This record gives sequence, C-alpha cells and structure tokens, in this order.
Amino acid sequence: MQSRLSPYAWVCFSMCVGVMGTALATPLYPLYQQAWGLQPSHITQIFVTYMLGALLSLLFLGRLTDRFGFLKVLRSALILMTLGVIGSALAWNVSSLGVSRFVIGLASGMITTSASIGMTQLNNKGDLQRAAAMTSLTIAFGFGLGPIVGGLMAQWVPYPLTTAYLPPIVLSFFGIYALFQVRLPVANGQAAQEQQMSKLSLKDVLPTISIPRKPFLKHYALACMTAFSIFGMFSLFAAMAPSFMEHMVPWHGPAVSGLTIGFILFMSAAIQLMTRHIATKKQAIVGHFSIALTNVLLIINTFVGSALLFILSVLAMALGHALVNLAGMAIVNKVSKPNNRSGLFSTYLIVGYVGTIVPILGMGWLSDHIGLTGALIGFCSCLGLLTLTLGIFSIRARVLPMPRS
Repeated sequence: MQSRLSPYAWVCFSMCVGVMGTALATPLYPLYQQAWGLQPSHITQIFVTYMLGALLSLLFLGRLTDRFGFLKVLRSALILMTLGVIGSALAWNVSSLGVSRFVIGLASGMITTSASIGMTQLNNKGDLQRAAAMTSLTIAFGFGLGPIVGGLMAQWVPYPLTTAYLPPIVLSFFGIYALFQVRLPVANGQAAQEQQMSKLSLKDVLPTISIPRKPFLKHYALACMTAFSIFGMFSLFAAMAPSFMEHMVPWHGPAVSGLTIGFILFMSAAIQLMTRHIATKKQAIVGHFSIALTNVLLIINTFVGSALLFILSVLAMALGHALVNLAGMAIVNKVSKPNNRSGLFSTYLIVGYVGTIVPILGMGWLSDHIGLTGALIGFCSCLGLLTLTLGIFSIRARVLPMPRS
C-alpha cells in the first residue's frame, strides 16, 4: 500500500474521510425532526453539540500533535471519528445522537489539526501557500462529499437514519488501515518524533491558545474574525438550509439539501484550486464581499421566494467560502513559525467554531419564538454587516510577505 501512494496522499485521504463523517448528518435533520418530533432549536442544539466537541478538542487537545506527532494523533482521531459515526447510525433519541455528535466533534478537531500539520510538514516543495491551499481544498472536498452522500442515501435507501452512515464507516476503516501502513520519510523531522515513546502530561492538555508576534497581531486577528464569519455563515446552511429551502425552491427532500450544500463545498474546492495563486489580500476582499452579498440575497429571498435568487446566493456563498478560507489559512501560515504553527492554527479554528456555535444557537432560539423567517433575517443582517466590515478592513490592511518553510 505504501508503495502505491505517498504518506502525503494518505493524510489527505484520512482528512477527507474524517470531515466527510462530520458533515453527513446535515440533510438528515428534517428526517430526525419528523421521526422524533423536534423543534428548530433541537436541531441547532444537536449541531452545536458537534461544534462544542470540536471546540473543546481544539482548545485542550491541540498540543497533542506537537507532543506525539501528527500521524499518531491522526490515527487515534480517525478511530474516534468512526466510533462517533457508528453511534450516530445507532442513535434512538436526541441525547444519544448528541453524544455521538459530540464524539465526532472531538475527533474532527484532532483530525483537522493533525492532518493540516502533517500536510504542511510532508509538503516537499516547501511552499506554504500551496500547503494552505491543499489543506483548505481537502477540507472543502470532504465536507462537500458528506452531505451529498447522506442526502442521496436518505432520499432513496431504506432506513436512512441508519444506512446513510454506512459509506463513511467503510471508508474510515480503510483509512485507519492505511494510516497504520504509513511510514514517514526518514528525512522528515516529524519521523523521529513519531517513533519516540511520549507520556501525556498536564501541560499537553492545557488550553491551546497562541498569538503571533506583535507586528503580525492585527493580521492574525483579521484572519480569526474571517474564520468566525465564514464558519458562522456555513453553519446556517449546514444546520438550517433543509428548513428554509422549503420556502425558496420548488424542489424538496434530503437529496436536494445535501446536493446544495455539497455543491457549495465542491464549487469552493474548485474555486480554491483555480485561485490559490491570487494574492491573499485580494482573496480576502472579494471573499468577504461575496459573503456579504450572500446574506443580502437570502434576506431578499425570504420575501420573494425565488429559486433563481437562491441559486445566486449559493454561487456567492461558494465564491466567498473559497476565497475567505484560502485567505485565512494563508495568513495563519504567513504569521507563524514551525514551533507555534499548530497553536496558531488551533486558535484560528477555535475562533471559527465559536462563530459557528453562538450565531446558530441564537437563530435556533429566535426560530422558536418569532419564526424561521424572522430568525433568518436577523442572522443574515448580523453576518452581512460583519463580513462587510471585514472586507473594508481587508482593503486597508498592508500586504504580508509569504515565507517559505
């Protein structure tokens, strides 16, 4: 196996499979609502439970990659992810599904951090811009594959709340086996770390919060708020799109919502591939204004109910998602050094997950009290204003040089 694909390829595959398992449940939420009689706030709580697990993972487990090496952490995280997905397939109520989603969240944070560090270290060209683009591309592809598979399975396969989880379970077993066959190159500095017998200490599970040197602090803060905005915006589509799409498009069902979310992420991946060489500042500017436009279109469409406007909002979301993610990852790589890269990356993701949890919880609460339409308008108004402001700040920010590792 090792002779056919490089360690870099297996790390990419494992990250893709791992994040696929996290996103698969999105088109299933309406089915859970019907089967268990849930309110919109219950769905947002289940979604946030996953995000809370990911947040705690990044906050307290981010140093494990530095301590034990990315390969050991990635193996353990993918096993944990598989257990969480199996638990989701066997869930019988909100509590059991919430526990499984929490486990998936813990594993997701470990997978994202360890695989991202691994892809950077195994990048034999030493090009951090390329490493950032490939990491973001892999995450987008995996997240896109999840809801597509889940939606298609749920639309046409019997017992969808169980059978929809089978594809990621099978692929995860394959990924786990592959990771145990991987041997890192001797020249890679991580190889020696992977071989050492390290013991877990209290220091390794202290909160992983890092900030860069003062000259780069403003740029890093902008990157973190970029993560806050794009994670928050995508949580709207991931948690609530199956609900609000019913009023905007004439097509319905898990396959429609799954394909919509998958289309956003696949388009994002394609756009990232095509625009990875564009200057980071331009990526940030266009990306933020695209997300702001997405919010405007969604607000208008709550009154119009036009399929065309919804399609335009999806296209704007895909463009914004691609460019904002590229810009954020590139800024983190620019302001970090090998000794603090995992800490800065974890902090960046922590802010992003906070951006996912807080706005979507607010929307779920508002949906129960003033209705889904009013909650959607409030959510999009706040996120639209935030991304517009970040776009203006991006215009005023000075350009940072891109270092090479």
